[in-house]
Amino acid sequence: MSAAVKSPGRMTVDQFLNWDPGGGGRWQLLDGEPRAMAPANRTHGALQGELGRLIGNHLRASASPCSVVVTPGVVPRILAAHNVRVPDLAVTCSGYQREESTLADPVLIVEILSLSNQADTWANVWAYTSIPSVREILILRSDAIAAELLRRGSDGLWPEHTVAITDGDLVLESISFRVPLREAYATTRLAAR
Repeated sequence: MSAAVKSPGRMTVDQFLNWDPGGGGRWQLLDGEPRAMAPANRTHGALQGELGRLIGNHLRASASPCSVVVTPGVVPRILAAHNVRVPDLAVTCSGYQREESTLADPVLIVEILSLSNQADTWANVWAYTSIPSVREILILRSDAIAAELLRRGSDGLWPEHTVAITDGDLVLESISFRVPLREAYATTRLAAR
C-alpha cells in the first residue's frame, strides 16, 4: 500500500508542471489545488482508445495538419495561472518544435462521462469553453451509446444547452469528421446491446 500524497497547498501552473507527487498517477490542477484522477474503467478506456484511433486515422487520411492527443493538459482562461485540466482526448492544429507540457490551441476536446465523475467532468467542460481556440466539446457517455455536443457558434458564443446524440452519425465540424456514433463504442460491452 502506498502512502498518501500530501497536497503542497495552492499551486500555480508552473509549480504544478514541475511538481513530482511520486507514485505515478494522473493529476489535474483545479483552482490551484492538485487533484488525483482515478484510473479509467474498461469501457472508458475502450472509448478513449477507439475514438482516438478513429479521429487519428481520419486526420492522417485527410492529410490534416491536426493531431489527436490522449490525456493532454489544457489551460482554461478562467484562473489560467492556477488550472491545468486533463480531458480524455483533444485535437490541435498547431504544430510544435519543442516539447510542450500543455496542449496549445486545442480545437476539439473530448470528455468521457462516467457515473462516478459527472460533477468533475461537467466542471471541466464549462472551463474548456473559456479557451478561445476550442470550437467543439464532445461528451461521450460510458453507460450508454450516447453523446452530448457543444459547438461554438459563428458569433463566437456557446449555446446554452448541449445537443444530444443517441443514434445516427457523430459529426465534428471542427475537424470535418463524420462517423456513426456506434463506431466509437465498437470495442465496448455496450456494442453488443
